[in-house]
Amino acid sequence: SSKMKSTVAVFLPVFIATASGFVSSPSTSCAKNHVYKPLFATGVNPQEPSVKVVEDMPDALPPLKNHYYLLRHGQSTANVEGIISSARSLAGSTKHGLTLLGIEQGRDSAPSLIDFIEQDLKDDDTTSTKEVYFYSSPFARAKETAEQCLAGMRANDGVAKRIEELGLKVKKEVMLDDGLMERYFGRLDGTELLTYAYVWPVDMFEPTHTAFDVESVAAVSTRIRSTILDIDSKHDEGGNHIVLTSHADVLQITQVYASGLDNVGKFSQYRFGNGEVRKMGRTVDTLPAPVPLQPPERGI
Repeated sequence: SSKMKSTVAVFLPVFIATASGFVSSPSTSCAKNHVYKPLFATGVNPQEPSVKVVEDMPDALPPLKNHYYLLRHGQSTANVEGIISSARSLAGSTKHGLTLLGIEQGRDSAPSLIDFIEQDLKDDDTTSTKEVYFYSSPFARAKETAEQCLAGMRANDGVAKRIEELGLKVKKEVMLDDGLMERYFGRLDGTELLTYAYVWPVDMFEPTHTAFDVESVAAVSTRIRSTILDIDSKHDEGGNHIVLTSHADVLQITQVYASGLDNVGKFSQYRFGNGEVRKMGRTVDTLPAPVPLQPPERGI
């Protein structure tokens, strides 16, 4: 089909680069004297020292004391512009916040979140504190989504009634955590979404790769492990309901890592939509059906 041909055309240069052990610049031309950078970086990330470079995947995520839910941010202005937005300078800024549609998606996530919490209460009501906490990436689009989800809980009469009937105590403060920041895309930051295609296929074969100085899947998994264990320790009594508001790659990596999937590099086959919320399951059978990798699209 034409769509399949398009997908192959987008990803083919990456597979060629992977086979040779090198990745070229995402340019349509190759200068004769172009110097190719190795697929694997060593030491600290040369573009962003705060981003770790790791050699292996972390240990499996141990059993947790609390219930976790994953919420992807709503549509952002960067989604509409069709660019990658991962610079660490965005933390705490208002740049690339939600569009009007993104605000709506954030509010519309509230009923789904309550559905998941209600199901957890049905499965095990004896240990629940019925307290709900929101943690978020410090990027504007994630923080605003968490705030809009909370607003949706108050503005939607049906949701507010369910919260009351379930006896939930929803904390109004959104706690920011750098560990939930967007995956860093190195030299690809600020470029068009199409350049994700230079990274995702390689992730499937090598989760420690740092082509274009991107943060590897293994590095994201490592910081997510540390972040979740830290949050879990802050709620040591257990039985709380904790919402992690973050970004597509980070949440997709989190869900497959937490589930125990043997190849976390396949995370891109378990795509989160804008404003989508899922329970963080601990077994592979909790994952949605995988979807073959497709070229990235503007606006999502």
